Amino acid sequence: MAEKNQSQDDIQNQDWRSIRGASNDLSKKVKSTPKVQENISLGPQVRGDEEVFGVAHIFASFNDTFVHITDLTGRETISRVTGGMKVKADRDEASPYAAMLAAQDVAVKCKEVGITALHIKLRATGGNRSKTPGPGAQSALRALARAGMKIGRIEDVTPTPTDSTRKKGGRRGRRL
Repeated sequence: MAEKNQSQDDIQNQDWRSIRGASNDLSKKVKSTPKVQENISLGPQVRGDEEVFGVAHIFASFNDTFVHITDLTGRETISRVTGGMKVKADRDEASPYAAMLAAQDVAVKCKEVGITALHIKLRATGGNRSKTPGPGAQSALRALARAGMKIGRIEDVTPTPTDSTRKKGGRRGRRL
């Protein structure tokens, strides 16, 4: 019985590294081989002089401005930034400054992916509401052009009804 207790004490006093077969010397450093950086292209394979087009869907309401970049089909989203993501105050979401910051972010992401040119689809709220784009539309478009993106076609895709549903406000309208 005494031998059994002695052997258990020996095991407890031994260093755990020596039991598992690991080395006790912590000063040894493992040499790591330097990793070779490969140029990873995220976009399509194109020649240097060829333009790669995407579509910029700019939705400018009077409450916010969305800058949404997709591929030409419109199915694959590349980047989407809003004015509200760029500023803290709610009242500044639709401002030209917030739209400019959003467009600059989107342009950087486009260049990473390899998109060099954009077709613009500009949209206001539409329907039975305002059919004029909000204050951020023009500055978002200008910021995309300033960031070095080539601009292809500019199209207004605001939904305009042929026969609208009833506007809110009632028969006598909104009374101030």
